[in-house]
Amino acid sequence: MKKSSLTTIGALLAATALLAACGGQVGDTGGDAEQTDNKNLVLVTGTQNEPFYISLRCGAEAAAEQAGYQITTQEPAKFDATLQTEKVNALVGNPPGALIIAPTDENAMKAPIEQVKNQGSKIVEVDTALADDSVAASSISSDNTEGGKLAAQTLAELVGEESGSVLLLDTIAGTSTTNERAAGFEEELQNYPNLKSVGVQFTDNEPAEAAGEVTAAISAHPDLIGIFATNLNTGEGAATGLRNAGKVGEVNLVGFDASPSEVDGLRKGEFQALIAQDPAAIGRQGVEQAVSAIEGKSVERKITADLHALTQENMTANEEYFYKQQC
Repeated sequence: MKKSSLTTIGALLAATALLAACGGQVGDTGGDAEQTDNKNLVLVTGTQNEPFYISLRCGAEAAAEQAGYQITTQEPAKFDATLQTEKVNALVGNPPGALIIAPTDENAMKAPIEQVKNQGSKIVEVDTALADDSVAASSISSDNTEGGKLAAQTLAELVGEESGSVLLLDTIAGTSTTNERAAGFEEELQNYPNLKSVGVQFTDNEPAEAAGEVTAAISAHPDLIGIFATNLNTGEGAATGLRNAGKVGEVNLVGFDASPSEVDGLRKGEFQALIAQDPAAIGRQGVEQAVSAIEGKSVERKITADLHALTQENMTANEEYFYKQQC
């Protein structure tokens, strides 16, 4: 028995030494743990039933199928860090090969995402990103600052030499994407002295809140000539506010995104322009980067998706950028 035990111990020590020589660590379950055989992906979007995230999911599902991976989507009921944290925390006990996520808060979501990473999952950010760029292996999003600048340029073209006030509608402070769009818009607007910003109003990403802010701005600023809405919920709410005030067409509305209702609004003249992203491409590239990370291949740390200014004149030629309601 004694000889057998020594032989077993020797074999274990030899195996441990071999593992160490190959770069492995016995009992390592931290963030560096590899899951190269885990072909399960989880996509956590910002919120449910939103055409942007539906289009993103469609692109991700198509890419996962092509790569031979399984993908599951988790969607909080609204764009809220607490609700999204619940979805992420549930993954800790059964971590996927990669978590593909649109963080709803650039700071609050860091800790829960890191918990999943520490279980061996690769992290890929889509659409939004954490303030700490050391957490994710890759981030795919539109250049939101440039998108805001494009919105200001488009509005300036629409109004020409007319002068007036401009309202900026944002969603929630701490949302990286929309905050960057707002900052880019305000920066670019300074190049047009005939346009004066009346400041940023936050809407809690609720269309009803956006409609109310538009009503208040029309009352406070009779010379209101333009509105920039930083996402589809604020855009849809702004359109409602203009309809309620009888100001459709009198106040130029530039929206961000191209949801079915926004596209319909553009066609009807409720919007004068839309800054469309390409969410399907963002979802596809998110999966591609996740697969590369899992398989130990080269990963691009930051990928920028294209943006497109849509107007009534060019919308038919750019239908590929209209967001979907189902795959």
